Amino acid sequence: MAQHPLNILTMKWGTLYGAADVNRLHRQVRRHLARPHRFICFTDDAEGLDPGIEAMPLPELGLPLAHGDTRWRKLAIFRRDLAGLSGTALFLDIDLVVVDDLQPFFDLPGAFHIIRDDDLFRPKPLRRVNPSRDRFLHSVGNSSVFRFEIGQHAYILDAYLADSAGATARYEISQQFQSAQLAAHGNLNYWPKGWCVSFKNDCVPRHLSSYLRDPVLPERAKIVLFAGAPKMEDVFAGRGHKWYRRIGNIDWLRQAWDRP
Repeated sequence: MAQHPLNILTMKWGTLYGAADVNRLHRQVRRHLARPHRFICFTDDAEGLDPGIEAMPLPELGLPLAHGDTRWRKLAIFRRDLAGLSGTALFLDIDLVVVDDLQPFFDLPGAFHIIRDDDLFRPKPLRRVNPSRDRFLHSVGNSSVFRFEIGQHAYILDAYLADSAGATARYEISQQFQSAQLAAHGNLNYWPKGWCVSFKNDCVPRHLSSYLRDPVLPERAKIVLFAGAPKMEDVFAGRGHKWYRRIGNIDWLRQAWDRP
């Protein structure tokens, strides 16, 4: 029986990232996903996107026109009627680098999987003075990489639209709100630790050791993210060095990022 194509989704709006960044991500996915798939970019500007990318308009969040708050617009991915799409989808932010096979992200059982945000950062002992907040922050999913069934998690968007002002007052960022809704419905599941890694915290040697060794890719890593600073654009432009952290030679990462 023929397999239905998988959906790879990303979003681009504004001017922070351009078509070249989406095209790089598309090439990375093409190299690391053998199964048939569609690469879909929801965007307000499709100019310059490679022919293999399906450009679609940004999905409507559903707020009243007078509201004007689009900071949490990624939640529109959870619409029941997402651009007529159906099936399994893997959402990828633009500012990451795919370095290994993506098929395991689809093989893992469960209705929804996401990065545990704390897995991208080093332990924060001071958070323990507020145990309830520490537990909450440890449960938050980082929405840079998540897999879901299209149309099956509309309760996230429904809850936001029911009280958008309350949501933005109670939660600092959308992924905290999204995680709380997923947890309430029993769908907050995390990728195995080590699949999605932080460049700064997992690849670059700690402290002054960075002057002795160059960054390396952890053994199980499949996607490299740029949590905190430096951001992806800074790393590849040679910026973002700190006196206590030398970035060093990243030829392996640059090749994975920008190989034709």
